[in-house]
Amino acid sequence: MRKIWRIIKWWAVVVAFVVAGTAFIHGREGTTSGRAQDPSSGGVHVRWVYDGDTIMLADGRRLRYLGVNTPEIDSKYHRGQPYAFVAKRFNRKLVGKQDIRIELDGRKKDRYGRLLAYVFLPDGTLVSQQLIIKGYGYFYPVARPGKYDKRLLKAQRQAMSVKTGIWRKWREPGNGRGYIGNRRSRRFHRVHCRDGKKISRKNRRHFDTMWDAFQAGYAPAKGCINGQLGWHTP
Repeated sequence: MRKIWRIIKWWAVVVAFVVAGTAFIHGREGTTSGRAQDPSSGGVHVRWVYDGDTIMLADGRRLRYLGVNTPEIDSKYHRGQPYAFVAKRFNRKLVGKQDIRIELDGRKKDRYGRLLAYVFLPDGTLVSQQLIIKGYGYFYPVARPGKYDKRLLKAQRQAMSVKTGIWRKWREPGNGRGYIGNRRSRRFHRVHCRDGKKISRKNRRHFDTMWDAFQAGYAPAKGCINGQLGWHTP
């Protein structure tokens, strides 16, 4: 009887070691997999460049750059804007088929399911900043202050001061009544826009021109200022 119990105990120890070892291996695999799936943990590869501010990663995820908005390419959803293909070509030159580092900041995805992140080249270059300083896009803040907002707004003011890219042939859209900025969302509206009229008094900021709004770090509100901007074909 004692011999039987010794055999049972021996097998129990063996089974315990096997279970523990399996759990350890799976735990290591899970940890490694977690690091690989964490987009801010290291380099990723660019498979495709859609336009000036959107790319596809090697794993199939679409990524939208934080902090910048580039002119829209013509599609069934909207008319093309000046400098759209210039911005796309420049973006492709920077990141096409390249390894990049991405950094999240707040909300991970937009309503289209795209990953939202800052993109850096291996040498530390912030791609959004390069697009803005070349005048191929404008600073696009979100309601919550971003990590690189000051850096990107400085790049925009520099591009505006030398009138490069989209600022080169700027012609102020005829308005006469100015624009209403929302301090909370950092978007500006035409004064007669429905959403602009809803802005509370404490969050309202008036701009005489669209140029002034851009200089202050506000971006045009979609649905109110769709394509009615001051830049023209290069």
